[in-house]
Parts: sequence; C-alpha cells; structure tokens
Amino acid sequence: MASKPYDLAKRMLDLVSASVLLVLTSPIQLAVGVAVAAKLGRPVLFRQVRPGLHGRSFTLIKFRSMKDVDVTSGLVTDAERLTRFGRALRATSLDELPTLVNVVRGDMSMVGPRPLLIAYLTRYTPEQARRHEVRPGITGLAQVSGRNDIDWDDKLRLDVEYVDTRGLRLDASIIWRTLSSVVRREGISAEGHATTHEFIGSDRGDRA
Repeated sequence: MASKPYDLAKRMLDLVSASVLLVLTSPIQLAVGVAVAAKLGRPVLFRQVRPGLHGRSFTLIKFRSMKDVDVTSGLVTDAERLTRFGRALRATSLDELPTLVNVVRGDMSMVGPRPLLIAYLTRYTPEQARRHEVRPGITGLAQVSGRNDIDWDDKLRLDVEYVDTRGLRLDASIIWRTLSSVVRREGISAEGHATTHEFIGSDRGDRA
C-alpha cells in the first residue's frame, strides 16, 4: 500500500513533468491541431466526461481521431469513423497530448488505470471498482501489459494490481515500457475491432 509521502511526491512529479511536457510539445500540438481541423474538421479537441479518483467525474481532453457519427453517410461504428489519419494519431499517441492538461489540473496522473466510461461504473465487481482508489493515468500497468490485446478481466485485474503495488519505481518502469510500446505501436486495437470492444461486465455474480 502506498504511503502519503509517495502520493505527495507523485503529485509533484506529475505537476512538474506535465507542465514541462506541455511547453515542450506545444509546437507539435499546434501542428496536430491544424492537421485535425483540416482532416476531420472542428472541434479539434475531443471532450468526454469520465470517472476519476473515487469515481468523481471530470472532462477528459484529447485530440479528435474520429469523424462525427453520421447515419446518412454510414458513419456509425468506430471502424467506419476512424480514418487513416486518426489511426496514425492513435498509433503514435499524439492524440493523448492534450490530456497533459488533465494531469496539471489534478484530474489525472501520468501513471494509473486508464479512465474508462461513466457507463462502466455499475458494471464492475467490487474488486474491479477498486481501480478508482487512485487517479486515472495517461498510461498504466494494463497498457504496458498488452493494452487492447488483452481481455477486460485481465485489464481490470492489472489496474487493481497497480493500486495495491504502486510506487515510484513501478511508475518509472511503466513510463519506460510505455515509450517502448509506442515506438513498437503495440496493442493499439483489439483483434477484430478498430479500437476495443465494449466492457459489458464480468460473468461472475459478485458485481455490486
């Protein structure tokens, strides 16, 4: 179990590193924003309410990587809405750069369980719901252990494993492995899906 000194040190490291990265990546973000506007139109940013620490909601910010839903044009599913340009954004994780603002605000951490959908909150087992005992992260143990290549039960198990074993050494390891995964473009989408399939809930009967 992590200590208060760790939580304080992690928050300070998050604030400093995210602030520095926001400044360093600002030219890249400007270029990506212009490209998104040209390729996908406006708005440039994707905003969606997600559950954070203790399940409290916040607004996640990313670059858009999909076209808007348009039934008349046949743009409904993720596969139909995700363009080659959008796939490139996701593969390089450039779509995640604006999320650094969430880290600075304290909504998120650099490392932690990924923030999922509000609708999933009622679908977790009590054990799986423990993933919300920490701030969600831009990257996490599940992401460096297969990302979208592993099933939901394994993802959520790894999220809880991170909650129980978190520390600065593990955080540093996850960040290093994340950089390696991005370079190799691993686990970008689940097999047979443009992104990943919906979490319906575990089959076990211990769900709250």
